[in-house]
Amino acid sequence: METIRLTTAQAIVRWLLSQYTTVDGEEVPVFAGAFGIFGHGNVTCLAEALEPVQDRLPTWRGHNEQSMALAAVAYGKAMRGRRIMIATSSIGPGCTNMVTAAAVAHANRLPLMIFAGDTFQHRIVDPVLQQIEVFEDPTVTVCDAFKPVSRYWDRITRPEQVVQSLPQALAVMLDPASRGPAFLALPQDIQGEAYDYPARFFDHQVHYIRRPGPDPRDVEQAAAVLAGARSPMIIAGGGVHYSGAVATLTDFAVRRGIPVVETVAGKATMVHDHPNYAGPIGVTGSAAANSVAEDADVVLAGGTRLQDFTTGSWAVFKHPDVRFVSINTSRWDAHKQSATPVLGDARVSIEAVDRLLGDYRAPTSWLETAQTHIGDWHRYLDSWKSREVKRSPAYAQVIQTVNGLCDEDDYCLSAAGGLPGELTMGWRSKSVGSFDSEYGYSTMGYEVAGAWGARMARPSGDVIAWVGDGSYLMMNSDIYSTVMTGQKVIFMVMDNGGFAVINRLQVNTGGAEFNNLLRTTRHDAYFRVDFVSHVRSMGALAEKVERLEDLPDAWRRAKAADRSYAIVMDIDQYTWTEGGAWWEVGVPEVSDREQVRVARAAWEAERKHQRVGI
Repeated sequence: METIRLTTAQAIVRWLLSQYTTVDGEEVPVFAGAFGIFGHGNVTCLAEALEPVQDRLPTWRGHNEQSMALAAVAYGKAMRGRRIMIATSSIGPGCTNMVTAAAVAHANRLPLMIFAGDTFQHRIVDPVLQQIEVFEDPTVTVCDAFKPVSRYWDRITRPEQVVQSLPQALAVMLDPASRGPAFLALPQDIQGEAYDYPARFFDHQVHYIRRPGPDPRDVEQAAAVLAGARSPMIIAGGGVHYSGAVATLTDFAVRRGIPVVETVAGKATMVHDHPNYAGPIGVTGSAAANSVAEDADVVLAGGTRLQDFTTGSWAVFKHPDVRFVSINTSRWDAHKQSATPVLGDARVSIEAVDRLLGDYRAPTSWLETAQTHIGDWHRYLDSWKSREVKRSPAYAQVIQTVNGLCDEDDYCLSAAGGLPGELTMGWRSKSVGSFDSEYGYSTMGYEVAGAWGARMARPSGDVIAWVGDGSYLMMNSDIYSTVMTGQKVIFMVMDNGGFAVINRLQVNTGGAEFNNLLRTTRHDAYFRVDFVSHVRSMGALAEKVERLEDLPDAWRRAKAADRSYAIVMDIDQYTWTEGGAWWEVGVPEVSDREQVRVARAAWEAERKHQRVGI
């Protein structure tokens, strides 16, 4: 058997370079590149292996381990899980900085390959710099912190182990039923050890994402449930995008006369003016979709994990006999709420159910009702354009203005704070697959870093990253990265003076304004950050827009710019788009505040609508 003598790190890189897939008919590497911050633990061995192959596996220097890994996650999302980015760090804080990004990938069912440096296996020099010591278990390092947030976890303690581990890690990331982050801990001494690897381990290999077909018995039961529906509804989740099932679902809905609502991850399954589109559902959803959900007697949930923001904490479905059919590659997701499960790829499963439905079509009046609701919702959104600006523009006013100006192939991206809700409600999708709101883990800082990764994945259109002042202050360094790497992003920096949406939640549940708006925090001096100057210091272009009527000209300048461009605007702290569903949060049962007691009574009333899984 022919062998090749390589270090562990060299073998890993050589194997990565040999893995290919097909995207839109073109054979391309599965691993598109690596984001790396080097230190002890990955600079002497892994970096040594990465440096000579930059033309085939480019390494991009991040400025924060968490943000670079978030960029990798956003790349995987924009590529619909078909290609993967790598993130690598040293040991210690460089490693643990990536735990949040791994959790983002895990919650959102997205691929991410993480290689983190680890302490020495021989332990002779323990404790090394940045090593924690667990007194009762010397085998534990900070790398073990990734176990609950990884779909695949391994520590390479012998060079030959990568022959088994790497293919398993990739299989997990490409399997729609298990897709998520894969983590490999690479001890410093093991990275540099050599081994005679079988040459065929590095053979060119082409992978594909499988389309698992559903069990015919599941399909038969699902079709029987749907065939008896008088007011059916489809929830389009992110899995519809990842399976490439948009056209199949749309055709199914049109022929069957079924309204379609979208989750945050499923948004832009349909364009906003499609006749079957009934709006975004749930807490950050529309009055239109939530009205449809209230009356639906059968809910076909496609590719969604049915998060509480989708279900209104399971209180939005008010039909006394509502039944659920759940299409999902994940057994865990498909069986939620005692749904009739269909385990399989969304596209294949919808086609299978469709074949058994015969000439079934929902009553015409049902779709007409949904169209009336969405028409009312669009008129409500339009009303923001003519509303008087109060102290500062409202989110909705800025969003409706930009939405009217953006191009069809622009990509809207957001993550945490008030913007995901405002954009999910108010952004009217002009093309399929043009929206990314990271609300599976709702991670502050994803907006800037994610935009960098998304830009790498999307060759056409602009990436529009909506970022609040809170997220900006938490993680902004990859604005510099976008300029350095020539990946232009338009940043809409919305400054409402703190965590205004959490202040809203605090007040709406009876609490006093406390520690969320900057002026309600403990401080010696209160002032607003000069975001324009800060953005410019990182090499991007920026301007502040004071008036809504000046925004179109600023937008044209941003579009024409040759590098990343930030438009900074002050936003009203108290004006919000209304239309979402109830969301359960803990409200004190006992309080001296009358407002809290009132909120508790409202909480108890809403809980009566919750389903209990039967």
